[in-house]
Amino acid sequence: MFIDIDCSQMKKYNQNAYGDYFVSKRYPDEARLIAVLSDGLGSGIKANILSCMTATMLLRFIENQQIPIKKAAEIIMNSLPVCKIRRISYSTFSAIDVDDDGNAKIVEEGNPEFLWIRDNEIMNPPYEIIQSKTFKNRKLKIYKPKLKLGDRLIFCSDGVTQAGLGGGRLKLGLRREGLIILVKDKLAEKPDISSSELSKYIVTQAKNIETDKNPRDDISACVLYFREPRESIIFTGPPYHQQKDKEYAEMFANFKGKKAIAGGTTANLISRELNRPITMDTTISIGKLPACSYMEGVDLVTEGILTLTKTLEYLENNNPDIDNAAGKLVKFLLDSDCINFMVGAKLNQAHYDPALPIEIEIRKNIIKKMANVLQDKYFKKVSVQYM
Repeated sequence: MFIDIDCSQMKKYNQNAYGDYFVSKRYPDEARLIAVLSDGLGSGIKANILSCMTATMLLRFIENQQIPIKKAAEIIMNSLPVCKIRRISYSTFSAIDVDDDGNAKIVEEGNPEFLWIRDNEIMNPPYEIIQSKTFKNRKLKIYKPKLKLGDRLIFCSDGVTQAGLGGGRLKLGLRREGLIILVKDKLAEKPDISSSELSKYIVTQAKNIETDKNPRDDISACVLYFREPRESIIFTGPPYHQQKDKEYAEMFANFKGKKAIAGGTTANLISRELNRPITMDTTISIGKLPACSYMEGVDLVTEGILTLTKTLEYLENNNPDIDNAAGKLVKFLLDSDCINFMVGAKLNQAHYDPALPIEIEIRKNIIKKMANVLQDKYFKKVSVQYM
């Protein structure tokens, strides 16, 4: 079971920093994921610092497994200072620690109650309450739901549930009840909607409810979707031992999932060993990346180092919709959940052509950086096999 997770956010109107802070991390060796959403007091830079501190500390406490999530959250709850003027906590938070089998632990303090949706119905899990020993108005809710394929979890800041508060249409704001209706209607319309799309939809709808569509608070929505993984494989670079070309070509051909090749030498290898012709696209413009090629049974065939370098740049700079070979490779990667790289270790003399741009790195370093970006920024599962 794959955990598709994403968080969309919008700043309060006229602010230059997010007052909410989201952080998430996968632990592939433990088949585990941790995510924290914190809402800082007020808005702007001060709120950003407070929420960032809370979320980061809580993640660090939970991930080392020396302190159970319940104890970690209790420590944070009892430690957060109170604003001297408003007499409320500097930040609130929601956190989840979940594995690929659906065993979850969820803690909430001050944030709106999360939604658990199964078969488009709201689930109401039991919970334990822990009263703060330091502050009478703080209490911690602890849940331990058992999640299964198709389930969704939605966490949000009060910028969602209080959207439209005091306005003409929703004087009491969207509230949890309105969020439930909004989400259930969207799921009925599009049952397989991704976490990214659903989180963006929630944030956009909350903004549209506000007067003049100007958010009066920071808006954040985090969505987790438990579903079957979308697997993909990218073969790039010729193997070190040429006698193993056929073995690796067959491994690539037998992979159950989407397939891509990055590199002309690699494409020729697959073509030769599997007896599959390559169709070249001759519409190549000067100054642009080489166009894609086509091969039966392969979803995407691109040039190698130049395209990989540009793909890494697009991933780092959030440029997913560019219409060239690198843009297509970015879409291929972002449409996948579990990405497997087959990286040949044989040196290719073309990489050392002095006419090539100096910033081009050798293939291994590009793939290593790309794997880190895909894992840390896009929450993908990535494996790299060197050959």
